[in-house]
Amino acid sequence: MAYNFLGLVNEVNRRLNEVELTSANFDSATGFYSHAKDAVNASIRYINQSEFEWPFNHVEQEDVLTTGTTRYPFPDDAKIINFDSFRIKEDTTLGNSTKKLKNVAYEEYLHKSISQEYKATADNNALPNYVFNAPSLEYGMIPPPDQAYSVIYEYYRVPVDLENATDVPVIPERFKHIITDGSMHYAYLFRGDAQAYTIAMQKFEDGVKHMRSILINRFYYLRSSMVSNNQGGGRIATSSSNVGSSLDAL
Repeated sequence: MAYNFLGLVNEVNRRLNEVELTSANFDSATGFYSHAKDAVNASIRYINQSEFEWPFNHVEQEDVLTTGTTRYPFPDDAKIINFDSFRIKEDTTLGNSTKKLKNVAYEEYLHKSISQEYKATADNNALPNYVFNAPSLEYGMIPPPDQAYSVIYEYYRVPVDLENATDVPVIPERFKHIITDGSMHYAYLFRGDAQAYTIAMQKFEDGVKHMRSILINRFYYLRSSMVSNNQGGGRIATSSSNVGSSLDAL
C-alpha cells in the first residue's frame, strides 16, 4: 500500500471493514469516507501541533535582500524561526564571504538603530551585521544592505492538509502506524464508539511520545570557547558562557 493520502484513508477503511477507495472515486467520496479523509488530516494535524520543532518540518530558507530595505516578511508557513541561524551567503560576484549575523532584541534596535528606516541615503547601507525579530512577523537587517545579498536562515513550518489522493505527509513513513492510530480515534468518534475511541487515543498519544523520544529528545554538552596559554603544563580550568549580542559597536 502506497504511503500517501489514499493509502492512509484505506488503512482506516480496512480496520473498520469498509470498502477501500480508489484514485477514481477518492475526490468524490461522501459520508463516512469523507470523514475518514478528515480523520487522517486531523491525526496528522495533531502530531504537527504537539511539537514545535519536529525535524521533518525543518526548512532552510534563502531570501535575496533589497538594497536599502530593512524589513522582510516571514514565510507564510513559518511556525517558529531560528534567529540564531541567520547568515549572509558567500557571493563572489558581490565580493562578500559567508557571514553569521548576530541576533539582537527588537527593543534594542528601536533604541539604537531605528533611524536607519527613515534615512533614505546610500551612506547608511552596508553588509548587514545584525538581525532582529520584529513583532509584525518580519525580520530586519542592521544596517540595511547595500547590495542584493542572499540571506539564509532556518525555520519550522506549519504543513498544509492533505488534499489529493497522491499527497504524501511530511511525517516519515516509519511512523505511519501512529497516523493510523490517531485516524482511528477520530473515526470511532464519528461512529460514537466511546470505548474504542478512548483506547485508540491512548495508543495514539503513546505513539506521539515515542516519536518525540526518537526525534526530539537530545543530550547536550557544553563546549568551552576560552583560549588559554598553559605553558606550565598544569591543568587548565574551562568554562562556557553565553553572551548576548549588542549594538554598542555600531
